[in-house]
Amino acid sequence: MGGFFGVASKSDCVFDLFFGTDYHSHLGTRRAGMATYDKEKGFDRAIHNIENTPFRTKFDGDANSMHGCFGIGCISDYEPQPLVIHSHHGTYAITTVGKINNSDAIVEKLLQASHSHFFEMRGGLINATELVAAIINQKENLIEGIQYAQELIDGSMTMLIMTPKGIYAARDKLGRTPVAIGRKEDSFCISFESFAYLNLGYSEYKELGPGEIVIVTPEYVRTLIQPGKDMKICTFLWVYYGYPSSSYEGISVEEMRYHCGAKLAKRDDVHPDIVAGVPDSGIAHAIGYANESGIPFSRPFIKYTPTWPRSFMPTIQTQRNLIAKMKLIPVHNLIQDRRLLLIDDSIVRGTQMRETTQFLYQSGAKEVHIRPACPPLLYGCKYLNFSRSTSEMDLITRQVIREMEGNDKFAHLDLYSNPETSEHKEMVKHIGERLSFTSLRYHRLDDMIESVGIDREKLCTYCWDGRE
Repeated sequence: MGGFFGVASKSDCVFDLFFGTDYHSHLGTRRAGMATYDKEKGFDRAIHNIENTPFRTKFDGDANSMHGCFGIGCISDYEPQPLVIHSHHGTYAITTVGKINNSDAIVEKLLQASHSHFFEMRGGLINATELVAAIINQKENLIEGIQYAQELIDGSMTMLIMTPKGIYAARDKLGRTPVAIGRKEDSFCISFESFAYLNLGYSEYKELGPGEIVIVTPEYVRTLIQPGKDMKICTFLWVYYGYPSSSYEGISVEEMRYHCGAKLAKRDDVHPDIVAGVPDSGIAHAIGYANESGIPFSRPFIKYTPTWPRSFMPTIQTQRNLIAKMKLIPVHNLIQDRRLLLIDDSIVRGTQMRETTQFLYQSGAKEVHIRPACPPLLYGCKYLNFSRSTSEMDLITRQVIREMEGNDKFAHLDLYSNPETSEHKEMVKHIGERLSFTSLRYHRLDDMIESVGIDREKLCTYCWDGRE
């Protein structure tokens, strides 16, 4: 995924930039960066690998040496950023969050139209932020360039562009990712997560609408391109990615998860001894379930955080599985001879949930009932990099459907997304058996949408039902 934070201030902004960016560490695991602009010193930038070290540790020295009235920072799961670009627009720094599905076609188009060149990253990939900057530079001014990028890109792209005049913030065309503006005396900030500025003294100012472009200075926030009417914000932000204290479109992440758990409980017919959530994102869902059902909430395992303060995950899947297991420490007195109902945000590949279930059985659990807080994932996301999976066949749903049907055609996925069909019920049965659950019941899409409380047409549910 990735996150960003920007500050425009009449005084030095680096303190706010440092902590505001750090508050986005849950959104990425590989790289982070900060860029500043000072009227006397110009642009400065620092980028570090954060796979094994928290953001604050890596950037502590930079925070003491960098200065500026403008600054942008990011947490990135993939490419190094922010980038400092020299072009006919002048010098600017840029950071992005999103996904480009047609990058090869865009690169070819740019190479044919001009003498552009691109630096390859590891694996032969091109830095998506560099590509966005190259698209912007095709136009006569930044606003036209941003709009051109939004139109040309198949996928989703939100960006911050820092210039000597101010910071341009552009929410992606259909608002799949959020952009929140905060305000305090002599400063404005721009943030992916709305909670990130609260402890820094900012109060809520506004959220950008889909496709809206603004310029932010210490004195004002001015809308340059009005927001569009259509929105498709990612529902998975509430279910999993969003931090509990955040809100999007005025809807609290934590409260939405309580609603999810409550609706799961209303449709359930099992009678476990305790309800538990997989740390961390499953906990609020489990609290909602326990409150509705009256079954006690408990923590039968604890995530070890003293030396695992962030969600570091290596790229090799076998190592990811081992580390996910190592983080959870059992509380045997709460597991031995108990019937457990366990809620996690989702099941993607199923490997981690199978490991967790085996871990509970080995710790003495009598039953383990699994309740994912969202419907079965049937499609790989085309709009956000929310998973490292390179193929939809990594999804356990696709693997099970292929085994059931004996081919890779997947012509009737709509039947598997409908909880009332025999195909859906058979798929869920096979997944539960394959992962050794006592029982498995997914959250229904209609219940999940109701838990958010936003018009269905404004929510992206592509990964569950294929609706764009």
